[in-house]
Amino acid sequence: MPSEAESARRIAEARAAVTASLASVGSSVDAELRTRAADLHSNSTAIAKQEKELAKQTAGLSKQTAQWQKLADTSTKKLNEIGDIQNWAEMIERDLLVLEETLRLAEGKSTPETASGTNG
Repeated sequence: MPSEAESARRIAEARAAVTASLASVGSSVDAELRTRAADLHSNSTAIAKQEKELAKQTAGLSKQTAQWQKLADTSTKKLNEIGDIQNWAEMIERDLLVLEETLRLAEGKSTPETASGTNG
């Protein structure tokens, strides 16, 4: 049977081996977690930068959209004005045709021939 001193020495060596083993495992887990934390931190910084750029681009797009909307509104207004002018011109033309026909009838003239050579 080994002596108590020998037993105590073996127990101390076993404890030292287990402690070293646990420290080694702890260090490798700690190193992995530190690496992940560093990656998360750098990714967070990159994402924040991308968010800032996206906000800037969105603001620029919003400004450009407002300009295009203003241009579209102006163009629509001008097209409506052109349509109003065309309607006005057509009304005047109809009025002139009615006036011309009224004067022709008042003067007692016959119906003029059309370009095709037939009477209207």
